[in-house]
Amino acid sequence: MAEHKYRFNPSTLNFERIRLSAWQKTRRAVLLLLPGLAVGLLGIFLVYQFVDSPKEALLRRENKQLLVQYELLNKQLGELEGVLADVRRRDDNIYRVILEADPLPESMRQAGVGGINRYRDLAGYANSDLVMETTKRLDLLTRQLVVQSRSLDEVGALVLRKQEMLASIPAVQPIANDDLTQTASGFGWRMHPIHKIMKFHAGMDFTAKTGTPIHASGDGVVVYAEYGTNGYGMHVIVDHGFDYQTLYAHMSKLEVHKGQRVKRGDVLGLVGNTGLSVGPHLHYEVHKGGQPMDPANYYFNDLTPEEYARMVEISRNAGQALD
Repeated sequence: MAEHKYRFNPSTLNFERIRLSAWQKTRRAVLLLLPGLAVGLLGIFLVYQFVDSPKEALLRRENKQLLVQYELLNKQLGELEGVLADVRRRDDNIYRVILEADPLPESMRQAGVGGINRYRDLAGYANSDLVMETTKRLDLLTRQLVVQSRSLDEVGALVLRKQEMLASIPAVQPIANDDLTQTASGFGWRMHPIHKIMKFHAGMDFTAKTGTPIHASGDGVVVYAEYGTNGYGMHVIVDHGFDYQTLYAHMSKLEVHKGQRVKRGDVLGLVGNTGLSVGPHLHYEVHKGGQPMDPANYYFNDLTPEEYARMVEISRNAGQALD
């Protein structure tokens, strides 16, 4: 049983029991508990400062894992950027060069996005710089991949167009000339056989007997097939598209008509001696963009390098054209 405290009352000459009020009891209890409470709070503070709670420990582990994942993601982004850069180089320096297309401008390649800061919501956190940088790289890579995908779609369309072009452009000799002996006068300045003056010869002459078949050197549409008054006599012009046209002159007979679509190898007419000509032969011209080109450069489906060199030598040695 708790001991009671007493005090001496001089008025009554008696010891009287000390009775505390409720407030005094409360204050005394508080004073007694206050040091312990202070020590406890200090202990709790120190524990929270230096010892993680289970939840905090879990969050710290998750943050470390996230940082590792971000580092791996940045490494993978670097590898993908390298692959994309290689595809871009191939696209600009190989595919588009072969297909005769201009490379994409660098401004389009970078796929930049202007305007407000799209990443401001990621700021203000412990690892904001890393998160923002990774997000920016990922967004840029995504946009660049979209641009590259569209570029490859365009290259695919160009490939299909190129196949059509390879079938259309002049690529074979217009008459049978396996041994090259039918090669006569070539492209360049020549003595005109009738006018007896130096005149630019805008095509190549092939000697052949009257009635020898003349073949289209590429796919196209006949845009002219009749007797002309320009010295070509009976002649045919084929439009191959892609800025190419070919002309076949001095025919004895036409086998096609204007508007007719022809394939490479189709017979257009027969060799003759009509117009300004000094003997049966075919005068053959190739035009690119309206300008005459040396036909010898357009026999790549027919001639080996050695045969090409021999044809050029034969055609250049001729001092006089046949028309």
